[in-house]
Amino acid sequence: MAAWFWYAVVAAVLYGAHQIFTRLAAERIGEGLGGFVVEASAALSILLYLVFLWFSKGWNQKFSASGFNYSLLTGVCVGAGTIAFFLLFQRGGPLDISEVVAVRFICSLSAISFCSAARISFRASAVVQ
Repeated sequence: MAAWFWYAVVAAVLYGAHQIFTRLAAERIGEGLGGFVVEASAALSILLYLVFLWFSKGWNQKFSASGFNYSLLTGVCVGAGTIAFFLLFQRGGPLDISEVVAVRFICSLSAISFCSAARISFRASAVVQ
């Protein structure tokens, strides 16, 4: 079994719970405020993880400008996606985890394909020059 398998299982379960709780919240809070609460609590959770790493001497966090920029773009996508899910659920959209997981899987494959194609293209242009 691949080393990443259980991380994938945990991520799938947590994102499934994310959709359930977003559905429940959408009936009781606006999409902007609800999205902000979701993202702020996520940022706090990650901050607590970083504090844990720092004090447990497990800090091994690398940094680069391109990594920062891609993370920033990821955050924009997550924020917009969270608002979209609130709007979806506020307008009576169904909560079907299998569809959400399938869409995430397709998007992930698309992203992997795009990144792989970009790397191959970059390598090919480097060889040609």
